[in-house]
Amino acid sequence: MTPGRIRIRVLLAGIGVVALCLAAAPGGVLAAPSVGGHSTGTIGAGALARTFEMYRPAGLTRPAPLVVVLHGGYGSGKQAERSYHWDAQADRGRFVAVFPNGVGRSWNAGTCCGPAQQSNADDVAFIRAVVDKVAAQTPIDRSRAYVTGMSNGAMMAYRLACQTDLFAAAAPVAGTILTDCSRAHPISVLHIHGTNDQSVPYGGGPGRYYSLKGTARVDGPSVPAVNATFRRIDSCAPPSVRRAGVVTTSVARCPGSRTVELITVDGAGHQWPGSSRSPLMDLVRPGNAPSTAFDATAVIWDFFAAHHR
Repeated sequence: MTPGRIRIRVLLAGIGVVALCLAAAPGGVLAAPSVGGHSTGTIGAGALARTFEMYRPAGLTRPAPLVVVLHGGYGSGKQAERSYHWDAQADRGRFVAVFPNGVGRSWNAGTCCGPAQQSNADDVAFIRAVVDKVAAQTPIDRSRAYVTGMSNGAMMAYRLACQTDLFAAAAPVAGTILTDCSRAHPISVLHIHGTNDQSVPYGGGPGRYYSLKGTARVDGPSVPAVNATFRRIDSCAPPSVRRAGVVTTSVARCPGSRTVELITVDGAGHQWPGSSRSPLMDLVRPGNAPSTAFDATAVIWDFFAAHHR
């Protein structure tokens, strides 16, 4: 065989490898494994199709942790990815970040919220399918799979913590429990909440939560009660508490190296500390400028990195 034909065959083989990578991707779009980057995935087909965004750092060569990030009501996967700076954190922490999209920009978290709850969307099954699909296309360490979310996404994160064993840890921000949690498996939990949250009140009870179809009522337990629920589930020791400026942190240590933690931000509203301002969120929920007391994304990743199954 001549050198020219050898070069042509090598080139065609390389094109074939790229084609196989693209064909195997959800929705037909996936960055080459050695390069990393963004991809878009699809679960289901036709009118029932659901989508998610994914970011994979370049150069991952071994099974990586997985972080599922659930947007808030009125948000989207791309908005959560952009606003909370998860891509940069994934590059630093060497994990895969996934950003599913809810039904009508909402999640069925139990008694809330919006089109997802009204249509009784099976979001538990959807998130399970997303995790399985991502794991099928890129090496994932299932013992280091985590879920976080903002607002309605935080409520959905709690539903997943209460009703599945998919995740080693959960980190809800500005949410509450609105579903049955009587059969929950032990799981590490970090909850972040502002004391001046009017949409999901820190003290529990009715709050005003805005959705695409107007104002939905959120009526759940207080944040301290939610935290106490998981301390009971995890059989934790009494928490230790420390305060630094407007931030109060409670940490309860539990069997199996688990912890149940609560970070309270005095005076903060319904927001993700350290996030970028969103014009849409400013319009929908005025007066909720993100706290600059700390970077919630970095704190959540540090929490996740310390816990595995």
